[in-house]
Amino acid sequence: MENDIIELDVQKELVSAYGRMVLSIQISISAGELVVLFGESGAGKTTLLRMIAGLTTPDNGTIKVGDEVWFSSARGINMPPQKRNIGFVFQDYALFPNMSVYNNVAYGQKDRDKIFIDELLQNFGLTEFANRKPEKLSGGQKQRVALARALARKPKFMLLDEPLSALDAGIRTSLQNEILKAHSISNTTTLLVSHDLAEVFRLAQKVMLIQDGKIKGFGRPDDIFINNQISGKVQITGTIVKIETQDTFYLLTVVTGMNQIIKVTAFESDIAELTEGDRVMVFSKAFNPLVMKL
Repeated sequence: MENDIIELDVQKELVSAYGRMVLSIQISISAGELVVLFGESGAGKTTLLRMIAGLTTPDNGTIKVGDEVWFSSARGINMPPQKRNIGFVFQDYALFPNMSVYNNVAYGQKDRDKIFIDELLQNFGLTEFANRKPEKLSGGQKQRVALARALARKPKFMLLDEPLSALDAGIRTSLQNEILKAHSISNTTTLLVSHDLAEVFRLAQKVMLIQDGKIKGFGRPDDIFINNQISGKVQITGTIVKIETQDTFYLLTVVTGMNQIIKVTAFESDIAELTEGDRVMVFSKAFNPLVMKL
């Protein structure tokens, strides 16, 4: 799998809030990449994940991972989900309420590997909760269990469908670290759906911008968004996604709550306590914007 290319060429007719549309995706993804799918609700992001996983059947097309064909309408191939070796983390976690944390994680394995399960529990800070049922866990802890269970299968694909959307900002930042950790541990190809532009910059090696069922951009977040969509309108609050050193000052890229991107200049004294990921207030004094940590 290390050098495999994932090739997607699929079409699926969907009914969105705006009427019927055809989801038509043609893309090649290098193995081991963390790609974030970004776009408005109804653009087809979740449907694409479900087609890769085998939970939704494309109307036509091909899904190929390396030399292995998972789906081909022309050849009549539709590999069942359990054979695709997918780790899927749903928005609602989908944990088994009657199972302990340990057994939820172990359920992801075909052949139980106790050593690997213990390593996953330790890596995600779940060892002390191993015997608890999901109802006794916080939202963040449930998310860690879901990630650990998905990794337990040692999947070719990690598919995450807006896994952090139900969590508050503080927990989201912490769990973003867990997603990066999961990707690092597995070194598998990870596709993540998100509506949060700050999250895209934090997590994505590449971003797939989907609009009206089509790919409108694919590449580094900087290339897809910043170079084409710098907003001059200063918002009140936002998240620092990038700090760049210039000749005599620093340039901050801030994503607002409305997914607008602004560039703010700052001096060394201004950023002494600031790091990427910080929530900040941006306000203007005369024509020079100032940044204050929240």
